[in-house]
Amino acid sequence: MSTGPLIVQSDKTALLETDHWQASDARHDLAIFAELERAPEHIHTYRITKLGLWNARAAGHDSSYVLGVLDKYAKFPVPPSIRLDIEQTMARYGKLVIRKNSEGQLELHSAEPAVMLQVIQNRKVKDLLIDKTEEGSWQIAEWARGQIKQELLKLGWPAEDLAGFAPGKAHEIELDNSAWSLRHYQEQAVDRFWEGGSGVVVLPCGAGKTLVGAATMAVAKTNTLILVTNTVSARQWKAELLKRTSLTEEEIGEYSGSVKQVAPVTIATYQILTTKKQTEYSHLALLNNSDWGLIIYDEVHLLPAPIFKMTADLQARRRLGLTATLVREDGKEGDVFSLIGPKRFDAPWKEIEEQGYIAPAKCFEVRIDLPEDELMEYAIANTEDKYRLAASSARKIPVIRKILEKHPTEPTLIIGQYLDQLHQVAESLEADLITGDTPVDNREKLFADFREGRISVLVVSKVANFSVDLPEASLAIQISGSFGSRQEEAQRLGRLLRPKADGRSANFFTLITRDTVDQDFAQNRQRFLAEQGYAYEILDVGDI
Repeated sequence: MSTGPLIVQSDKTALLETDHWQASDARHDLAIFAELERAPEHIHTYRITKLGLWNARAAGHDSSYVLGVLDKYAKFPVPPSIRLDIEQTMARYGKLVIRKNSEGQLELHSAEPAVMLQVIQNRKVKDLLIDKTEEGSWQIAEWARGQIKQELLKLGWPAEDLAGFAPGKAHEIELDNSAWSLRHYQEQAVDRFWEGGSGVVVLPCGAGKTLVGAATMAVAKTNTLILVTNTVSARQWKAELLKRTSLTEEEIGEYSGSVKQVAPVTIATYQILTTKKQTEYSHLALLNNSDWGLIIYDEVHLLPAPIFKMTADLQARRRLGLTATLVREDGKEGDVFSLIGPKRFDAPWKEIEEQGYIAPAKCFEVRIDLPEDELMEYAIANTEDKYRLAASSARKIPVIRKILEKHPTEPTLIIGQYLDQLHQVAESLEADLITGDTPVDNREKLFADFREGRISVLVVSKVANFSVDLPEASLAIQISGSFGSRQEEAQRLGRLLRPKADGRSANFFTLITRDTVDQDFAQNRQRFLAEQGYAYEILDVGDI
């Protein structure tokens, strides 16, 4: 019997003993192919999924690597059924290939006739094929490159897309890096993406995903469409590109609710692309306006579902997804894999922290008791209202004050979900508030005031979850969230991870009401960060 920290079970779960001396290394290696499901204090549960294995395969890891990781850390022998399943699952990747034949037509090819015969029996796949071209090959309808990848993934046969990409209209772009240079992991990310031609780069917030995008543009040297979450993010991307590349104001266009500029590099918001006039998406023409050679999806884990359909039509373009986490609460990770591409590069948060590129952070969960009257209201509330009542308790305001008194000089974000609660907190603290209703110009001014130290506390709604650059923020107090959203938890901690000028660490407090769904959702939200190596210290109010 080994003394490793891992027990691999025949239901494809792996139990990790978190207090073991090898736990940190095991967590790092497991993250390449397994997903963390549960993360209580002492035993974390990982699940080995098909999509996780295929992402690992696309990143260059084969089944011998995965089994080697399991054997290295396993306390008991890995069940034979699991070994066989991993080998067979990973072997499926690439058995089907999308390529172009000598006549320039798209075709689906397999060197194994039985595999081809199996997939063409499926009606949805057959409807996307035109005719048999040669032994082992079928012509694909020109418009169906994205759809067939989706359907094949559902059947458990992920296709490797080797059909190449349209170069797009050439446009000269150079990095202006006389005063800075790409970090090693950023160079690796660009190289790995370029080898595959499409796919996702996963980096922690504050680790320079925008620079990876800019460096990829400098390699592509083509018209580029950048899709972002909101107008504030669009303007931050523009400012960074002007600072870091040879691009000029005239070469960068903003396409948002307030501005409709199309330029060789155009930055558009997800919101404008998903705006409907009657039953049609009226701005979809943008996708074909300028012969894009590269499309960048910022915060790809937030990509709205309607854009997946649009992306299915863009398979001839190089596609780069940027994100801090591939976790999607809507379960559409498979669509990201099929239509944007597999995970090409993933740098663990703690690894980047150890290199000094993101700030170290401590996470705390502060448990608060509800008063008797609020407990009674909570007890009789219907299911839909229970979380709002528990998360919005006024008992959290004195705790916020206590934390602020303990950290009087720290630039602080107070982050929440419910607008009534946020208004109440902002009024009580006499602090500035930013919500979705705050005009963009006002938001930008308040963010600038915070960055430059004119204000030290900002109360913010979920608009600040992503794509907001507040490098000196070093304290966050989370008072409510989107139920059990792991991606939101990662984004909120990410607001603190920019390295601080004086090297200080960051503190992330989550206030939850004890023995309610607020506590249950908090445990779920913490799963992704636990996978990245962050531990939550549980505090009572008196411990602060």
